[in-house]
Amino acid sequence: MHRRVAVVTGSRAEFGLLTPVMRAIASHEALQLATVAAGMHWVDQTWRDIETAGFTIDAAVQMQLRGVTGRNADAAALGRGVSGFAQVLDELRPDVVLVLGDRIEAFAAASAASVGGLFVGHIHGGDRAEGVADEAMRHAITKLSHLHFPATPGSETRIIHMGEDPACVHRVGSPAVDGLDAIEPDADAPAVIVMMHPVGDESQVEQQRMAAVLEATREHRRAVFMPNSDPGRAGIVDAIEAERDAADVEVIDHLPRERFLAMLRGARAIVGNSSAGLIEAAALGVACVNVGTRQRGRERAANVIDVEHAEVATLRRAVDEAMDSDCKGLTHPYGDGGAGPRIAAVLAQVEWERLSVRKCCVY
Repeated sequence: MHRRVAVVTGSRAEFGLLTPVMRAIASHEALQLATVAAGMHWVDQTWRDIETAGFTIDAAVQMQLRGVTGRNADAAALGRGVSGFAQVLDELRPDVVLVLGDRIEAFAAASAASVGGLFVGHIHGGDRAEGVADEAMRHAITKLSHLHFPATPGSETRIIHMGEDPACVHRVGSPAVDGLDAIEPDADAPAVIVMMHPVGDESQVEQQRMAAVLEATREHRRAVFMPNSDPGRAGIVDAIEAERDAADVEVIDHLPRERFLAMLRGARAIVGNSSAGLIEAAALGVACVNVGTRQRGRERAANVIDVEHAEVATLRRAVDEAMDSDCKGLTHPYGDGGAGPRIAAVLAQVEWERLSVRKCCVY
Protein backbone atom coordinates (compact mmCIF):
# COMPACT_ATOMS: atom_id res chain seq x y z
CA MET A 1 0.00 0.00 0.00
CA HIS A 2 1.27 3.46 -0.90
CA ARG A 3 1.81 5.98 1.86
CA ARG A 4 0.08 9.20 0.94
CA VAL A 5 2.17 12.33 1.50
CA ALA A 6 0.33 15.65 1.37
CA VAL A 7 2.87 18.32 0.40
CA VAL A 8 1.78 21.86 1.22
CA THR A 9 3.02 24.77 -0.87
CA GLY A 10 2.00 28.36 -0.20
CA SER A 11 4.24 30.53 -2.36
CA ARG A 12 6.28 30.46 -5.56
CA ALA A 13 9.63 30.66 -3.76
CA GLU A 14 8.92 27.79 -1.39
CA PHE A 15 7.45 25.73 -4.25
CA GLY A 16 10.80 26.02 -6.01
CA LEU A 17 12.48 24.41 -3.02
CA LEU A 18 9.79 21.75 -2.72
CA THR A 19 9.90 20.72 -6.39
CA PRO A 20 12.75 18.15 -6.09
CA VAL A 21 11.12 16.74 -2.96
CA MET A 22 7.77 16.38 -4.71
CA ARG A 23 9.37 14.70 -7.71
CA ALA A 24 11.20 12.26 -5.46
CA ILE A 25 7.97 11.42 -3.64
CA ALA A 26 6.00 11.05 -6.87
CA SER A 27 8.60 8.67 -8.33
CA HIS A 28 9.00 6.53 -5.20
CA GLU A 29 7.27 3.18 -5.52
CA ALA A 30 6.09 3.20 -1.90
CA LEU A 31 4.71 6.76 -1.82
CA GLN A 32 1.80 8.68 -3.28
CA LEU A 33 1.96 12.44 -3.69
CA ALA A 34 -0.95 14.73 -2.93
CA THR A 35 -0.35 18.43 -3.61
CA VAL A 36 -2.09 21.14 -1.60
CA ALA A 37 -1.76 24.66 -3.01
CA ALA A 38 -2.48 27.43 -0.55
CA GLY A 39 -1.94 31.05 0.37
CA MET A 40 -0.10 33.28 -2.07
CA HIS A 41 -0.47 30.85 -4.96
CA TRP A 42 -4.08 32.03 -5.25
CA VAL A 43 -3.29 35.73 -4.80
CA ASP A 44 -0.36 35.87 -7.23
CA GLN A 45 -1.83 33.18 -9.52
CA THR A 46 1.39 31.16 -9.22
CA TRP A 47 -0.64 27.98 -8.85
CA ARG A 48 -0.03 27.75 -12.60
CA ASP A 49 3.67 27.11 -11.86
CA ILE A 50 2.66 23.94 -10.02
CA GLU A 51 0.76 22.58 -13.01
CA THR A 52 3.44 23.73 -15.46
CA ALA A 53 5.96 21.69 -13.45
CA GLY A 54 3.83 18.60 -14.06
CA PHE A 55 2.01 18.27 -10.74
CA THR A 56 -1.71 17.91 -10.15
CA ILE A 57 -3.24 20.19 -7.52
CA ASP A 58 -5.30 17.88 -5.33
CA ALA A 59 -6.68 20.53 -2.97
CA ALA A 60 -6.68 24.30 -2.52
CA VAL A 61 -6.73 26.45 0.61
CA GLN A 62 -7.54 30.14 0.27
CA MET A 63 -5.92 32.33 2.93
CA GLN A 64 -4.72 35.85 2.01
CA LEU A 65 -7.03 38.37 0.36
CA ARG A 66 -5.87 40.31 -2.67
CA GLY A 67 -4.87 43.85 -1.74
CA VAL A 68 -5.17 43.28 2.01
CA THR A 69 -1.76 43.31 3.69
CA GLY A 70 -0.21 43.83 7.11
CA ARG A 71 0.50 41.83 10.23
CA ASN A 72 -3.13 41.71 11.34
CA ALA A 73 -4.16 40.63 7.85
CA ASP A 74 -1.66 37.77 8.08
CA ALA A 75 -3.13 36.74 11.44
CA ALA A 76 -6.61 36.65 9.93
CA ALA A 77 -5.30 34.69 6.92
CA LEU A 78 -3.69 32.22 9.31
CA GLY A 79 -7.08 31.56 10.90
CA ARG A 80 -8.68 30.95 7.52
CA GLY A 81 -5.81 28.63 6.70
CA VAL A 82 -6.20 26.45 9.77
CA SER A 83 -9.90 26.04 9.03
CA GLY A 84 -9.29 25.37 5.34
CA PHE A 85 -6.54 22.84 5.95
CA ALA A 86 -8.68 21.03 8.50
CA GLN A 87 -11.28 20.48 5.80
CA VAL A 88 -9.00 19.40 2.97
CA LEU A 89 -6.84 17.15 5.14
CA ASP A 90 -9.98 15.42 6.42
CA GLU A 91 -10.87 14.76 2.78
CA LEU A 92 -7.39 13.66 1.67
CA ARG A 93 -6.56 11.64 4.81
CA PRO A 94 -2.80 11.57 4.17
CA ASP A 95 -0.37 9.47 6.19
CA VAL A 96 1.81 12.53 6.68
CA VAL A 97 1.59 16.26 5.94
CA LEU A 98 4.88 17.73 4.70
CA VAL A 99 5.65 21.45 5.05
CA LEU A 100 8.72 23.61 4.54
CA GLY A 101 10.05 26.68 6.29
CA ASP A 102 8.30 29.27 8.38
CA ARG A 103 5.52 30.93 6.38
CA ILE A 104 1.95 31.20 7.69
CA GLU A 105 0.78 28.59 5.17
CA ALA A 106 3.14 26.00 6.68
CA PHE A 107 2.12 26.98 10.21
CA ALA A 108 -1.58 26.73 9.39
CA ALA A 109 -1.15 23.32 7.77
CA ALA A 110 1.00 21.98 10.61
CA SER A 111 -1.49 23.27 13.20
CA ALA A 112 -4.50 21.71 11.49
CA ALA A 113 -2.70 18.40 10.92
CA SER A 114 -1.25 18.09 14.41
CA VAL A 115 -4.47 18.99 16.20
CA GLY A 116 -6.35 16.76 13.74
CA GLY A 117 -4.26 13.73 14.67
CA LEU A 118 -2.06 13.52 11.57
CA PHE A 119 1.72 13.15 11.35
CA VAL A 120 3.63 16.24 10.28
CA GLY A 121 7.02 16.39 8.55
CA HIS A 122 9.00 19.64 8.49
CA ILE A 123 11.76 20.62 6.05
CA HIS A 124 14.27 23.36 6.94
CA GLY A 125 13.38 23.36 10.62
CA GLY A 126 15.90 24.59 13.16
CA ASP A 127 17.14 27.46 10.98
CA ARG A 128 17.72 30.91 12.35
CA ALA A 129 16.46 33.78 10.20
CA GLU A 130 14.39 36.75 11.28
CA GLY A 131 12.13 37.30 8.29
CA VAL A 132 8.93 39.23 9.03
CA ALA A 133 7.53 37.21 11.93
CA ASP A 134 11.03 36.27 13.17
CA GLU A 135 12.02 32.66 13.72
CA ALA A 136 9.28 31.90 16.26
CA MET A 137 6.98 30.61 13.50
CA ARG A 138 9.59 28.12 12.28
CA HIS A 139 10.27 26.80 15.78
CA ALA A 140 6.54 26.54 16.51
CA ILE A 141 6.18 24.35 13.42
CA THR A 142 9.03 22.20 14.74
CA LYS A 143 7.13 21.57 17.96
CA LEU A 144 4.04 20.58 15.97
CA SER A 145 6.02 18.18 13.77
CA HIS A 146 6.88 14.49 14.19
CA LEU A 147 9.57 14.13 11.53
CA HIS A 148 12.28 16.70 10.99
CA PHE A 149 14.40 17.30 7.89
CA PRO A 150 16.95 19.98 8.81
CA ALA A 151 19.38 21.28 6.21
CA THR A 152 22.50 21.83 8.30
CA PRO A 153 24.28 20.40 11.34
CA GLY A 154 23.49 23.57 13.28
CA SER A 155 19.78 23.30 12.56
CA GLU A 156 19.83 19.61 13.49
CA THR A 157 21.39 20.46 16.86
CA ARG A 158 18.84 23.19 17.59
CA ILE A 159 15.92 20.83 16.89
CA ILE A 160 17.31 18.24 19.28
CA HIS A 161 17.90 20.94 21.90
CA MET A 162 14.21 21.82 21.57
CA GLY A 163 13.36 18.40 22.99
CA GLU A 164 12.72 16.51 19.76
CA ASP A 165 13.62 12.82 19.57
CA PRO A 166 16.98 12.51 17.76
CA ALA A 167 15.69 9.37 16.06
CA CYS A 168 13.10 11.54 14.29
CA VAL A 169 15.61 14.16 13.13
CA HIS A 170 17.11 13.42 9.70
CA ARG A 171 19.67 15.89 8.36
CA VAL A 172 19.22 15.82 4.59
CA GLY A 173 20.68 19.09 3.33
CA SER A 174 18.66 21.82 1.65
CA PRO A 175 16.46 20.89 -1.32
CA ALA A 176 17.43 24.32 -2.69
CA VAL A 177 20.75 22.72 -3.67
CA ASP A 178 19.17 19.77 -5.49
CA GLY A 179 19.83 19.83 -9.22
CA LEU A 180 22.12 22.86 -9.23
CA ASP A 181 24.95 20.93 -10.88
CA ALA A 182 22.81 20.57 -13.99
CA ILE A 183 22.11 24.31 -14.31
CA GLU A 184 23.95 26.04 -17.16
CA PRO A 185 24.70 29.76 -16.73
CA ASP A 186 22.62 32.24 -18.67
CA ALA A 187 25.05 33.76 -21.16
CA ASP A 188 23.04 37.00 -21.12
CA ALA A 189 22.77 37.23 -17.33
CA PRO A 190 23.06 40.66 -15.71
CA ALA A 191 26.08 41.48 -13.59
CA VAL A 192 23.91 41.98 -10.51
CA ILE A 193 20.64 40.46 -9.34
CA VAL A 194 18.72 42.63 -6.87
CA MET A 195 16.20 40.79 -4.70
CA MET A 196 14.83 42.62 -1.67
CA HIS A 197 11.81 41.43 0.32
CA PRO A 198 9.96 43.40 3.02
CA VAL A 199 10.70 42.89 6.69
CA GLY A 200 7.47 44.38 8.02
CA ASP A 201 8.60 48.00 8.42
CA GLU A 202 6.57 51.05 7.42
CA SER A 203 6.34 51.50 3.66
CA GLN A 204 8.50 54.64 3.75
CA VAL A 205 11.31 52.76 5.53
CA GLU A 206 11.09 49.85 3.09
CA GLN A 207 11.16 52.31 0.18
CA GLN A 208 14.22 54.15 1.48
CA ARG A 209 16.10 50.89 2.03
CA MET A 210 15.33 49.65 -1.48
CA ALA A 211 16.20 53.02 -3.00
CA ALA A 212 19.62 52.85 -1.34
CA VAL A 213 20.22 49.38 -2.76
CA LEU A 214 19.25 50.53 -6.24
CA GLU A 215 21.51 53.59 -6.00
CA ALA A 216 24.44 51.47 -4.80
CA THR A 217 24.11 49.07 -7.75
CA ARG A 218 23.56 51.75 -10.39
CA GLU A 219 26.97 51.26 -12.04
CA HIS A 220 26.11 47.70 -13.06
CA ARG A 221 23.61 46.07 -15.37
CA ARG A 222 20.89 44.78 -13.07
CA ALA A 223 17.90 42.47 -12.93
CA VAL A 224 15.58 43.72 -10.19
CA PHE A 225 12.98 41.30 -8.90
CA MET A 226 9.64 42.36 -7.47
CA PRO A 227 9.29 41.51 -3.76
CA ASN A 228 7.05 38.95 -2.16
CA SER A 229 3.72 40.04 -0.68
CA ASP A 230 4.70 40.24 2.98
CA PRO A 231 3.80 43.40 4.93
CA GLY A 232 5.84 46.35 3.67
CA ARG A 233 5.80 45.33 -0.01
CA ALA A 234 4.31 48.62 -1.25
CA GLY A 235 7.35 50.68 -0.30
CA ILE A 236 9.76 48.38 -2.15
CA VAL A 237 7.51 48.39 -5.21
CA ASP A 238 7.45 52.21 -5.20
CA ALA A 239 11.25 52.33 -5.19
CA ILE A 240 11.45 49.84 -8.06
CA GLU A 241 8.87 51.69 -10.13
CA ALA A 242 10.92 54.87 -9.80
CA GLU A 243 13.82 53.01 -11.48
CA ARG A 244 11.84 51.01 -14.04
CA ASP A 245 12.77 53.22 -17.00
CA ALA A 246 16.51 53.25 -16.26
CA ALA A 247 18.58 51.85 -19.13
CA ASP A 248 20.52 49.42 -16.93
CA VAL A 249 17.49 47.91 -15.14
CA GLU A 250 15.34 44.93 -16.07
CA VAL A 251 12.38 44.62 -13.70
CA ILE A 252 11.15 41.04 -13.30
CA ASP A 253 7.89 40.04 -11.66
CA HIS A 254 8.63 36.33 -11.62
CA LEU A 255 10.80 33.71 -13.31
CA PRO A 256 10.47 29.94 -13.26
CA ARG A 257 13.04 28.56 -10.86
CA GLU A 258 15.22 26.98 -13.56
CA ARG A 259 15.53 30.30 -15.40
CA PHE A 260 16.26 32.18 -12.20
CA LEU A 261 19.01 29.72 -11.27
CA ALA A 262 20.56 30.03 -14.74
CA MET A 263 20.55 33.81 -14.34
CA LEU A 264 22.05 33.53 -10.85
CA ARG A 265 24.79 31.21 -12.06
CA GLY A 266 25.69 33.67 -14.82
CA ALA A 267 25.65 36.76 -12.57
CA ARG A 268 28.59 38.21 -10.64
CA ALA A 269 26.61 39.00 -7.47
CA ILE A 270 23.19 38.96 -5.83
CA VAL A 271 22.28 41.93 -3.65
CA GLY A 272 19.37 42.00 -1.21
CA ASN A 273 17.95 39.92 1.59
CA SER A 274 16.77 36.70 -0.05
CA SER A 275 17.84 33.32 1.29
CA ALA A 276 18.91 32.56 -2.29
CA GLY A 277 21.98 34.67 -1.62
CA LEU A 278 23.00 32.52 1.30
CA ILE A 279 22.02 29.08 -0.02
CA GLU A 280 21.76 28.80 -3.81
CA ALA A 281 24.36 31.51 -4.48
CA ALA A 282 26.83 29.80 -2.15
CA ALA A 283 26.31 26.48 -3.90
CA LEU A 284 26.73 28.14 -7.31
CA GLY A 285 29.80 30.15 -6.31
CA VAL A 286 28.20 33.59 -6.64
CA ALA A 287 28.94 36.50 -4.29
CA CYS A 288 26.16 37.89 -2.12
CA VAL A 289 25.69 41.28 -0.48
CA ASN A 290 23.19 40.53 2.28
CA VAL A 291 21.32 43.68 3.30
CA GLY A 292 19.63 44.23 6.65
CA THR A 293 18.35 41.79 9.24
CA ARG A 294 16.02 39.48 7.33
CA GLN A 295 18.59 36.66 7.19
CA ARG A 296 20.18 37.42 10.57
CA GLY A 297 21.23 34.18 12.23
CA ARG A 298 21.11 32.03 9.09
CA GLU A 299 24.28 30.04 8.49
CA ARG A 300 26.38 31.47 5.70
CA ALA A 301 29.41 30.65 3.59
CA ALA A 302 32.31 32.89 2.61
CA ASN A 303 30.40 34.30 -0.38
CA VAL A 304 28.30 36.53 1.90
CA ILE A 305 29.13 40.17 2.69
CA ASP A 306 26.77 41.47 5.37
CA VAL A 307 25.60 45.10 5.38
CA GLU A 308 23.14 45.70 8.21
CA HIS A 309 22.32 49.35 7.53
CA ALA A 310 21.33 50.34 4.00
CA GLU A 311 23.61 53.33 3.51
CA VAL A 312 24.55 54.01 -0.10
CA ALA A 313 28.29 54.41 0.42
CA THR A 314 28.59 51.28 2.54
CA LEU A 315 26.48 49.29 0.11
CA ARG A 316 28.52 50.50 -2.86
CA ARG A 317 31.77 49.38 -1.23
CA ALA A 318 30.22 45.97 -0.49
CA VAL A 319 29.00 45.62 -4.09
CA ASP A 320 32.47 46.50 -5.40
CA GLU A 321 33.99 43.89 -3.09
CA ALA A 322 31.47 41.29 -4.25
CA MET A 323 32.16 42.01 -7.90
CA ASP A 324 35.87 41.40 -7.30
CA SER A 325 35.31 38.18 -5.32
CA ASP A 326 36.10 34.69 -6.56
CA CYS A 327 33.58 32.41 -4.87
CA LYS A 328 33.98 29.32 -7.03
CA GLY A 329 34.44 26.07 -5.17
CA LEU A 330 33.79 27.41 -1.67
CA THR A 331 32.33 25.16 0.99
CA HIS A 332 28.85 25.71 2.41
CA PRO A 333 26.71 23.98 5.08
CA TYR A 334 23.66 23.13 2.93
CA GLY A 335 24.44 19.62 1.73
CA ASP A 336 25.37 17.91 -1.51
CA GLY A 337 22.17 18.24 -3.52
CA GLY A 338 20.41 15.00 -2.61
CA ALA A 339 17.78 16.24 -0.16
CA GLY A 340 14.71 15.24 -2.18
CA PRO A 341 15.53 11.52 -2.51
CA ARG A 342 16.66 11.37 1.13
CA ILE A 343 13.36 12.84 2.35
CA ALA A 344 11.36 10.43 0.19
CA ALA A 345 13.40 7.48 1.50
CA VAL A 346 12.74 8.42 5.13
CA LEU A 347 9.02 8.87 4.48
CA ALA A 348 8.87 5.43 2.86
CA GLN A 349 10.92 3.64 5.51
CA VAL A 350 9.78 5.22 8.78
CA GLU A 351 7.97 2.83 11.11
CA TRP A 352 4.84 4.84 11.79
CA GLU A 353 3.62 2.39 14.38
CA ARG A 354 6.61 3.33 16.53
CA LEU A 355 5.69 6.99 16.42
CA SER A 356 2.91 8.68 18.30
CA VAL A 357 0.97 11.70 17.05
CA ARG A 358 0.96 12.84 20.68
CA LYS A 359 4.12 14.90 21.00
CA CYS A 360 6.33 14.54 24.07
CA CYS A 361 9.52 16.40 25.00
CA VAL A 362 12.28 13.79 25.32
CA TYR A 363 13.95 15.35 28.36
